[in-house]
Amino acid sequence: MQAKTMFCAAGLVLSASACAADRLTVTVTHDLDAARPSETIVVPWQDVNAALPGALIQRLVVKDAAGHVLPYQVTNVAPLAKDPHGVGAAYGELLFQHDFKPGEKTATFVVEKSDALTPPFAPKAFARYVPERLDDFAWENDVIGHRTYGPALAAPAAPGSGKEVLETSGLDIWFKRVDYPIVDRWYNKGHDHYHKDEGEGMDMYNVGRSRGAGGTGVWDGKQLYTSSNWAGWKVLANGPIRAVFELSYAAWNAAGTQVTETKRFTVDAGRQLDQIDSTFTFSGPSALTVAVGLNRTPSDKKQEPRVALVKDDANHALLQWVEQAANGAFGTAVVLPAATGFAQDALNDLVLARVESGKPLRYWVGAAWDRAGRITSRAAWQAYVAAEAKRAAHPVRIALKAAAN
Repeated sequence: MQAKTMFCAAGLVLSASACAADRLTVTVTHDLDAARPSETIVVPWQDVNAALPGALIQRLVVKDAAGHVLPYQVTNVAPLAKDPHGVGAAYGELLFQHDFKPGEKTATFVVEKSDALTPPFAPKAFARYVPERLDDFAWENDVIGHRTYGPALAAPAAPGSGKEVLETSGLDIWFKRVDYPIVDRWYNKGHDHYHKDEGEGMDMYNVGRSRGAGGTGVWDGKQLYTSSNWAGWKVLANGPIRAVFELSYAAWNAAGTQVTETKRFTVDAGRQLDQIDSTFTFSGPSALTVAVGLNRTPSDKKQEPRVALVKDDANHALLQWVEQAANGAFGTAVVLPAATGFAQDALNDLVLARVESGKPLRYWVGAAWDRAGRITSRAAWQAYVAAEAKRAAHPVRIALKAAAN
């Protein structure tokens, strides 16, 4: 038996001399005592290809320590990347997931070539542009859905057209009660049907001109300056485990400073919170204060909402728990590790951070509905968000070992 170990505490670096192998062992460790459900394991494809030369994404098997075959995903380096020599140059990362139980700090997996074809796995993360509904962009995983709005919705309505007009870069929520994809089906049902819970969930969240659940803006200490609807989109990965996409926003005037923003969303299966990396670009000031917001009036009309707001300094988080008259209760949250404080305007509760031009700001945004059955109380939502904040601060570590007979 011949073996070669590849290890890096803060990431993955291939050893100077890799060997051809029959299998690649992936060992994942972390230092939290708490459970880490739906933990996404990320292995650079260059390391897979170095250990398993000629590996094909359709002839691959990933197994856990008990020998169970796991769903996996291989991302592209970039959309429409080419691989003329068939060496995996077009691929970016191998992804799969594991549910760490409380106290389970190490898990081992094996990646192998397969003679048989591996069919695609059922998608649990999905994103798409929706031109049939006034330029919406929608995304979901198996536990929650979202959408936000494009230029067609902001465009003026011709007299007598009845066209809806809404100018906002706020983020909407679609609450799900099922673990299968619903975005396409709900759009096919029509604009009004998904405002009723017919068994799969419903759109009951109010965005209006607010930040919705996690939209951003520039804060000058008194006023929030926000962009209009997104101006461009790009899908970078699309399930079954992770969807990655970018939304870009045209320049807006933030108290005399012209600012643009690009948001990169990373949507993982099984997670109530999505990771967002926002890059603000501007000239003049060395830094700006930006805000991530939650709508202060997030419920549909006639719901008589009771909104409990929590400013969790310890976990750099801002949370709401909203109890409604007829549609159950739900939570929203922002986790912002670089948070410097909190604020409020007429529409939004805000958490603040300083940014430099061109440097991404990372935060997490999401929601949960009690009727989905996973998180059913304010206390449970606070505990979930706190646990996710700790996960973000304590990423897993990965070691690789290639072995050949």
